[in-house]
Amino acid sequence: MSGRTDGPADGPGKWLLVALVAAAIVVLDQWTKHAIAGSMRLHETRTILPGFFDLTYVRNTGAAFSMFAGRSAAFRIPFFTAITAVAGAAILGFVRRTPASRRIVLLSCAAVLGGAIGNLIDRLRHGEVIDFLSVHWQGHFWPAFNVADSFITVGVLVLLGRALLGHDDLG
Repeated sequence: MSGRTDGPADGPGKWLLVALVAAAIVVLDQWTKHAIAGSMRLHETRTILPGFFDLTYVRNTGAAFSMFAGRSAAFRIPFFTAITAVAGAAILGFVRRTPASRRIVLLSCAAVLGGAIGNLIDRLRHGEVIDFLSVHWQGHFWPAFNVADSFITVGVLVLLGRALLGHDDLG
């Protein structure tokens, strides 16, 4: 083994770090979604940076790029809940094996976990996810996304980047 077990040096500090960061992401995500839903009409757009960035209030019944959006709620909600539970368990298992000294890895795991929980809350509360960040360039639009999606993406990219660039073995 490469010392990837919990020991005195990996006490509750790393778990507190992951829990606090994930919780802060969930709060920020839910706050932004509540603010958008409370101040905009569905499908309303407010331009922030002309030609590049808008706030557009939409609801996504699917996952990334609206995958499974056409499926019934009876399928989608249990399916996405199960996927989130499995992913969350995998992340927590990974955190357990990651030394406390690997803060970037732990923060990236917290970002993915917090984002996944934020979107799960939407699915359980609304049956869909509130999206509102819209990036576009010269008539090409990226699908709308939210704060949770942003943290998931950044967390995954950091983890993949570190692995591919050989900065460490991610745990």
